[in-house]
Amino acid sequence: MVLISPVKTEKAIGRIEFENTITFLVELGSTKPIVKAEVEKLFGVKVATVRMMTLPTGGKRAIVKLAKGYKAEDISSKLKMV
Repeated sequence: MVLISPVKTEKAIGRIEFENTITFLVELGSTKPIVKAEVEKLFGVKVATVRMMTLPTGGKRAIVKLAKGYKAEDISSKLKMV
């Protein structure tokens, strides 16, 4: 499993509401195609894009934008974020 946990910062919550994206902490060795496949499989959605960033603390985040017709709010409610 590549996804470690969802990110629950103010900025990440704002992205859920306004940009239809969800942010996850992921393992260091993960790649965009792996994250995309896992999110699609776990949540039954289509992913439009995945952006990755390496944090100064040594962790890694994936910002996952969902395709039209799918809502990040649905995933966040399943994960009990909002």
